[in-house]
Amino acid sequence: MQQQHWRGGQEKRETNQQVYGIRAVIEAIDSGKEIESIFVQRGLSGQLLAELKQVLKQYGITYQQVPAEKLNRMTRKNHQGVIAVISPITYQRTEDLVPAIYERGEVPLLLILDGVTDVRNLGAIARTAECAGVHALIVPKRGSAEINPDAIKTSAGALYKINVCREDSLAKTARFLQDSGIQLVACTEKTTDNLYQLDYTAPTALVLGSEEHGISDELIRIADHLAKIPMAGSIASLNVSVSAGVALYEALRQRMAI
Repeated sequence: MQQQHWRGGQEKRETNQQVYGIRAVIEAIDSGKEIESIFVQRGLSGQLLAELKQVLKQYGITYQQVPAEKLNRMTRKNHQGVIAVISPITYQRTEDLVPAIYERGEVPLLLILDGVTDVRNLGAIARTAECAGVHALIVPKRGSAEINPDAIKTSAGALYKINVCREDSLAKTARFLQDSGIQLVACTEKTTDNLYQLDYTAPTALVLGSEEHGISDELIRIADHLAKIPMAGSIASLNVSVSAGVALYEALRQRMAI
């Protein structure tokens, strides 16, 4: 199994740091702080805001426009219409991580989460993934659960230990993984192929989608294999965190049998 480390040195933070005010947010971004989310008051304008938007564009950071009431609920301090939430973890780059896994002589096992937006599901998945020896979780920059205190708590600290990669395009990242010799296995009910029929001793990236929408059509199209978890009851699907556990532990079972 891979050697992994605690994020942020010895400190185990279970609160997200907030930065208030336009100038302070700009300075936080320029200093390399990992931004989890940015909230901008609707109707806000001015030269300083224009400068912030330019910085956000430069770094590829998205923001949400929200009513002033939301910002006031987040803090009683003078936020000037802008609040940034600093991530409690440091995100990694998939393109840097994969070569490092191979260089250590390990067989990559990755987990792509396509549209998992519930923070507790994300936390539970991270906990299982860390226990199963997953090298990294890969999530999209948009449409993914925020890594916040609830996610950290549900993960039992696993989100501090496991690598998390946040990417602009999951499809582009998936193709990079395939070009790197990693098979893409989409866990979906849209197939007759059984999850247990595949070989996970090869370099593998498992893809899981949201409970509401499943895996995107684009990822389904480019996947090397589609695999479903067999069902014996009348309910057609499992919670996504349970599905992750079933799939990951089949991969771990096969790898331990070698």
